[in-house]
Amino acid sequence: MKAITSLTALVLGASLAGMALAQTETAPEAAEGDMVLANGQDMTPVEEMDGRWRNAEGIPTFNVEDGVVDFATFNGFRRYHAECHVCHGPDGEGSTYAPALKNSVLRMDYYDFMQVVASGKQGTNSVMPAFGTNKNVWCYIDDIYVYLLAHGTDTIGRGRPAERADKSEDYTAQEDSCMSS
Repeated sequence: MKAITSLTALVLGASLAGMALAQTETAPEAAEGDMVLANGQDMTPVEEMDGRWRNAEGIPTFNVEDGVVDFATFNGFRRYHAECHVCHGPDGEGSTYAPALKNSVLRMDYYDFMQVVASGKQGTNSVMPAFGTNKNVWCYIDDIYVYLLAHGTDTIGRGRPAERADKSEDYTAQEDSCMSS
């Protein structure tokens, strides 16, 4: 993984440590191989940890059952539209000066996505600012990621998801911990 700022590493480390201590729940009827991305990553939800669904490798993913999105995916929609859509367009569809993130997350490694969001990226005609110290982004980066995955795989369509699961106590505890640190 590329070098990231020490604050970002600290926040990421605290988040991962919290996940290790959190209770887990097994995904209903989840079968590995259900959802393999273009980058080869299997994003099939296997367990719920800290109120967020994870694949077999512990990478955040989404879980949609009977049209009901998990809370983290729903919250990712909200956070994306609060912080990211100005440049990357509604629903991650892209704009004239920023890429379509709903497509980028299908090709990028999760850790590369985290690196770009945390440290930013400069190109010839574009500048992605660093968001590693912005708690409104960083505390919800996994939610934004899974929302973009769900939309990029056409599991959910454009716009606000119609139905969502409730916010769990584990999710609330993790959110409170991140926002107060």
